[in-house]
Amino acid sequence: MPMNGFSVGRDVSIDLFGSLGAVERFNLITQFEKKQNTTRVTIKGLDGKNRYLELPEGWEGSMSITRGDRRVDDYFAALEDAYYDGGDIQEASITETITEPGGGVSQWRYEGVMLKLDDAGTAKGDAEITQKISFCATRRRRVI
Repeated sequence: MPMNGFSVGRDVSIDLFGSLGAVERFNLITQFEKKQNTTRVTIKGLDGKNRYLELPEGWEGSMSITRGDRRVDDYFAALEDAYYDGGDIQEASITETITEPGGGVSQWRYEGVMLKLDDAGTAKGDAEITQKISFCATRRRRVI
């Protein structure tokens, strides 16, 4: 729920619609970062003024997951198997759902997603294992 009129991290849920057809809901996602990529174009006018364009170039981001089971490992093992078996690995999508401070819900869908397991985790005594997945997406659309 929002607090004092502001969104906080617990207002957000993430669902991954995998490229292998399965809907994945990974264990405890503790962080979700996203940013828009753009390419800047400079237009140098004859009047001596520079003008700028920012052309959309997709989105990228990452998520950190506290390992509670083998779902992340299984998912990326299946992707790797599909690649080496000559399978056609399709793009995935990510849906981000946010409970807004006013009580409404916003939902964003990242389309054309390719995923990478950046960090499968480090095991050490009396500590959680954090896994990190990065993504790049063709675009982000508002769903609701």
